[in-house]
Order: sequence, then C-alpha cells, then structure tokens
Amino acid sequence: MIMRIRFIALLYFCVFSIISNAQSYKVILDTDIDSDVDDVGALAMLHTLADYEVVDILGVIVTSDDQYAAQCTDAINHYFKRGNIPIGVEKGVTLTSFSKYTKEISEEFNHTLTSSDDAEDATSLYRRLLSTQSDSSVIIITIGHLTNLRNLIESKADEYSDLSGIDLVKKKVKFWSCMGGMFPEGKEANFYRPDPESTKIVVENWPVRVVFAGWEIGNEIITGADYLKKSLPKDSPVWRAYQLYNNFQGRQSWDQASILYAVSNSEDYWGLNEEGRCVVMPDGSNTWENGERSNHSYLIQKMNPNEVAKIIDALMVGFYSADF
Repeated sequence: MIMRIRFIALLYFCVFSIISNAQSYKVILDTDIDSDVDDVGALAMLHTLADYEVVDILGVIVTSDDQYAAQCTDAINHYFKRGNIPIGVEKGVTLTSFSKYTKEISEEFNHTLTSSDDAEDATSLYRRLLSTQSDSSVIIITIGHLTNLRNLIESKADEYSDLSGIDLVKKKVKFWSCMGGMFPEGKEANFYRPDPESTKIVVENWPVRVVFAGWEIGNEIITGADYLKKSLPKDSPVWRAYQLYNNFQGRQSWDQASILYAVSNSEDYWGLNEEGRCVVMPDGSNTWENGERSNHSYLIQKMNPNEVAKIIDALMVGFYSADF
C-alpha cells in the first residue's frame, strides 16, 4: 500500500511539474503512424498536454504509405475533441494496408477523412501553418522518417509565404525534436527506412536547433502494458490500438521520449551531448562526430527508464485512473 501511494505521488509530482513549469508550445507532429504503436501513444500524450494548455497542436503530418494512417490519426483527434486539427500527407504515394491497428481504428471510431485523398498536401500544410505563426515559436516533432520534412526545406515560395522552405523554417521554427538515429553511432529505422536520402539531406541542411532522441533512449522505456489497460476506457482508440498491436504486452517508447523532451523543460530526464554533430551515411546509418558545438545534440540517459515510463504512461492515459 505504501509503495502504491509513493508510485501515485511520483506520477503527480512529475506530470504536474511539466504542466506547471512549461510554457504553451506550438507543435507540429510528423508521424509514421502505421507499423508501430508508439506513434499512437505519442499522439495521446500531445492531446493530454493540450488539455492542460501546455501545447497547441497546430497540425499533424502523416508520413506513411499505409492506406488508413491518415484516417486513424483523424479518428484519434476526434476522440480527443480536436477533430479540426489539419492533417497533411505526401500526395502521389502508393498506399497499401499493413498496419496492425490503423484500419480497425478508422472503422470503429468517428472521423471525417474518408481517405488520404481528403487530407491536405503535407508540404503545403507545413508552409501554411508555419507562415501564420510568430517567429521562432514552433516546435516540429518527428517520430517517423523524414520525407515530408525534406519536402518542406526544399519547397519554394508559394501563396502562403515568399520565403523558401529553408528560410521559412529558419524564421518560424524554435527547434526540432527528432526521434531518429542511434548514438553515438548505429543504424535506426526512421533514418534508413524507407528514405535514407531524405534523412541525410535534412540532417545536413537543417538550419535551427535539433535534438535527437536516439533508439537507445526509448528502447529501455517500456509503456503501454497493464497500467494503460486498466486506466483507459475500452472505448478509447488508444486502448484499442495497444490491444490490437500486442494485447498490452508493453512496448518501447521511442516516440514518446521525443515528445516528453520537447515539452518538459526539465533536465531531470536526460542529459545532452552538444559537442559535435550527427553525420548520416548514404545508407541511413549515422555517427556522432565530436567537435565544436553545432545546432545538433542528442539525449543521454539520466533518470531511471522505469521512472520515465511511469511519467509517459500517465500522460498517455490523461491522468484518467480509478486509482488516483
């Protein structure tokens, strides 16, 4: 009983420290919400943070070739009563159905997108959203491969802005939180699959600060198990996605780590290596090149991953728990 009280107290202390200390962040999420379920958990975290006015979700870019990814995203947004969040997709991509959960979520939960064809073009949406924001005010969080981010930085002036994509980012983006790579070196899926060329181009040309949450960070943070199963209502698309994915066996929290870092303002969770820069090879593998400070840095484990997992689980369930 004492341990249970301490557990709940830790959750309240850590989660509410985020809420009380954070400013309101303007966020664009870029997600490959298809093959893994941590994307669903990450989106749920953002909605919880939006409920407490920690973030304003400007839009969601779906970087995926899954046929139902955009509709699944829209269904989750509708469930959290933010069905007006615009969704962008890369147009002209051949779509297939391969996800363990996107089709079911899009069929079982209300949404307005009938297909990816109804979603906005990702590059145009990026440019439209950025052009309307204050300078240096937007955080871009990527939890998938970087095709659409490349398309943004290579974009030209349009009806939304006279600036090139790279200059628009330089003017409007505060920093980029990227789930990708392995540090100090390795080969991670978001970097090499399916578009390593875009990874290399974006990492080499990104004009403002970027913080990488490498594979090794989220790999030790296990969430989405019994706590989520017991704490969420069964009519939640988050509950359903984790059930469909692996029936609440727990899953690494690669994507959620990049969300938590972006909005926490806390040095308790991770340290940073800021001495050097990330170098991406043509095959998508990467290495950290030590040297002078650049606009690149990556997360280093600090807090016990089990404790970080409790914070992430609490944010994914929106504090809804009969035990609280």
